[in-house]
Amino acid sequence: MLEQALVQLLLLLGATVLVVLVFQRFRIPPSLGYLLVGVMLGAHTAGPVIDNDYIDVIAEFGIVFLLFTIGLSFSLPQIYALRHTILGLGTAQVALTTLVVAMIAWWLGLPGPAAFVVGAVFAQSSTSIISKQLLEQGESQARHGRLGTTMSVFQDITAVPFVVIIPVLGVAAMHEVAGALGMALAKAFLAFVIVLLSGRYLLRPLFHLVAERRSAELFTLTVLFVSLVSAWTTKTLGLSMAFGAFLAGMVLGDTEFRHQVESTIRPFRDVLLGLFFVSIGMLVEPALLPDIWLEALLGALGLLGIKVVLVTLIVRFSGVDPQTAFRTGLVLAVGGEFGFALLAIGLDGNIIASRPAQIVLNSVLFSMILAPLLIRFNQPLALWAFGRSRGRAKPSGDVPTPSEPTESQGHVVICGFGRTGQTVSRFLESEGFDYLALDMDPAIVREARLAGQQVFYGDSSDLTVLENVGVERAALLVISHDDRPAALTTLRNAKRLNPELAAVVRTRDQQHVEELRKAGATEVIPETLEASMLLTSHALQSLGVPLYRVALRLQEQRSSHYRMLRELFRGTLDSIKPEALEQERLHSVLMSEGSPAIGQSLSELDTERDDVSVTALVRDDKRERYPGGATEVQINDVLVLLGSQDNLERVERRLTGSGQPPE
Repeated sequence: MLEQALVQLLLLLGATVLVVLVFQRFRIPPSLGYLLVGVMLGAHTAGPVIDNDYIDVIAEFGIVFLLFTIGLSFSLPQIYALRHTILGLGTAQVALTTLVVAMIAWWLGLPGPAAFVVGAVFAQSSTSIISKQLLEQGESQARHGRLGTTMSVFQDITAVPFVVIIPVLGVAAMHEVAGALGMALAKAFLAFVIVLLSGRYLLRPLFHLVAERRSAELFTLTVLFVSLVSAWTTKTLGLSMAFGAFLAGMVLGDTEFRHQVESTIRPFRDVLLGLFFVSIGMLVEPALLPDIWLEALLGALGLLGIKVVLVTLIVRFSGVDPQTAFRTGLVLAVGGEFGFALLAIGLDGNIIASRPAQIVLNSVLFSMILAPLLIRFNQPLALWAFGRSRGRAKPSGDVPTPSEPTESQGHVVICGFGRTGQTVSRFLESEGFDYLALDMDPAIVREARLAGQQVFYGDSSDLTVLENVGVERAALLVISHDDRPAALTTLRNAKRLNPELAAVVRTRDQQHVEELRKAGATEVIPETLEASMLLTSHALQSLGVPLYRVALRLQEQRSSHYRMLRELFRGTLDSIKPEALEQERLHSVLMSEGSPAIGQSLSELDTERDDVSVTALVRDDKRERYPGGATEVQINDVLVLLGSQDNLERVERRLTGSGQPPE
């Protein structure tokens, strides 16, 4: 039994990796790849068959985590802020599409509950296809792109009431439907109150307590526990598990932990959501396709046509010009992945029969194949329909971006909100620049947020966290902590998201400046060297040196990467540190009688081949800085060498003919 399960798991994973890899290679949405895997390994096609009993159970958690993530993106304050624009447009689009499609399906002979399910399925749009296609076309920030993407994300919220309503449609009598629906709504309100109160009085203190432990493992376990216990709560009340997960996500979305929580849950969500699409693919019956392909194709064309017309009218009615309204309709016409989830709920409740479900399923699939063409050619189609002189798209700022409705463009991301990060933020604030900070100390985060600052708990080296705080839209990245490995990872991930992003990085000394620059840092500030520069500046000015000469000296050192400041003698305590072997240091070597270097010029000594330079020569108690290469070494000269400890030892043995290491 165990061996059979292992073979099926390996078959599933192998097929999924292969198909999704090919789909990503040709820039096809991975969700279609998961669906294809389900078709290939389902019971309705020839070849190997995967037992979908376990997959169905596990796949349901994919929807749970999906709704949990959606809740994180739409906290109560954000929904309230969007009430006048996207809430009105989004609600009208979903309600009218559901109503019109349900009426048509009912007119074609489907029972009322089944017709409602079809309308709800057709009302959804694929945010992944829309956002990906618009981004590739460079239209994600155009007015129609912002409207379409934001409305598609809002549809995910409207799916929550459908998750509550659809399961109660399976009862027979109309009065029973009304009673069951009323009870479901009452339970939904009770669940909302329970999760809201527990979130305010339990979740935030719990996450503060967990964050103080600074354990990624414990944080992950807590996120999983909270999302699943919320799902279990609504399941116990007779509602969908996904609804409880959404409520928990919405509560956490208003806390400083939202970005780190989303980063933690994403791998679980993506894998389990992929299994959900595999389970949907297993429902497809290719043998029925010859009989239903015409209805499925007409259904896809109907889906696209109805949504284009309705969205265009709704957006136009809100005051948007005709061309932009039409382009928004073309963007939103595609069917959505969440429609599959609603269809699966309808099938589980025996609300819709197998044949019409197959038609609806294939209609949505056909629309997802055709819709990218509509999005790609939305501008030529709009010009053809409305002419070139009217309704040009306007780069309006009245519609917020979908993932972060309250975030601005061109902000500064500060990684680390300790003393240095807070100082930077004060100056940014005084100059009117927007910033957003990340820190892993929950005490700092809590105090800063109470003070009204945009500070979130999160690991800035995590790619997902950087995505969540909008690094791809940021004007500057400031890494103010002194964790070098984390800084390197942060730089590499930030450059993946925004190759043109300027990055200013703090480091303790000069040792790792080049490494940080290669990782993507625009400027690297060694704090110990800058402190020395500041002290030097004050000292020189106190001695009457003109300010312009002081500034010139300091700029020379910065341009030469602090050459003079790196010339340091190391003490005994410095030498026993683990990094001492790699650090550059000054070392004085006396050229006594019998030294092989006597009589040779400095250029002939060729110390540069060992990465050692001669910074000074002392002769007859007179010190010469940076002597020329033609200078000959004489008896009792002292050469001041700069290099790492190993290299200094090697050069000293060569110059003096002894094995004595530098002290």
